[in-house]
Amino acid sequence: MFWPMDDFLWPFLAGLPLALALPLLGTLLRLRDEWLATLGLAHLAAAAALAGMGLGLAAVWGAPVGAMLGALGKTLARQRNNSVYAVMILGGWSLMLLIAANSALGHALAQALVDGQLYFAGDREAFLAATVALLCLWALPWLTPRLIRARLLPSFERANHLPAWRWHLGFDLLVALTVAVATATLGLMATFALVFVPAWLAFRHAPSWRRAWRFSTGVGIAAYGLAFALALGLDQPFGPVLVLLLVSALILDGFVRRGPRDAGV
Repeated sequence: MFWPMDDFLWPFLAGLPLALALPLLGTLLRLRDEWLATLGLAHLAAAAALAGMGLGLAAVWGAPVGAMLGALGKTLARQRNNSVYAVMILGGWSLMLLIAANSALGHALAQALVDGQLYFAGDREAFLAATVALLCLWALPWLTPRLIRARLLPSFERANHLPAWRWHLGFDLLVALTVAVATATLGLMATFALVFVPAWLAFRHAPSWRRAWRFSTGVGIAAYGLAFALALGLDQPFGPVLVLLLVSALILDGFVRRGPRDAGV
């Protein structure tokens, strides 16, 4: 082993449950054409985390407040598309920079939230990450068939007078909580990459929904483990290494699917 595992055990354990949970949520977000949710909620989470840090709270406690408010606002606005998340991105970004500019925290701390603070994660972050991952594993088997039905048969809920708001709001809040904890731990772009890329690859290859879940979580966990080892071994920041690995996997997959001749080589 070329890096001191004892010194980085808690950071590794803090990120591992998120590498499992985020790809699972990503498959449903991709199904609903709401893959911008991660960036929208993450920007609000980062702004709330920065505000909380100004009040003496840890980022991992402040972040869920902003993300959950964003999810509730989306439900009240009755919007189920990427447009509402684009508004969250713009609003969260501006709030984050304004809070940084008008407080003693400064832009360096705001940038740290964007880049991630995995190396500084401890048992508190690991506990919260494990909690949200277990919550996803508990809730998704109930939520998934209802969300798939709502996507494929949108008139079914209205025709049968079903309380659809319960599962739509429940899923939005679950995504918001998971993304908030991940943003405060892994960073904004690493969180987005774990939601976006594994789900995209799973939709390309998996012949069924169960296999899509297995495929996406396998990609997420493998990429996380490899990125953690490479980042520490090469003395690099974790977030960019993880994102580069996932993007490289996506490009390589597209090249293999097309073949050298189709790619013009």
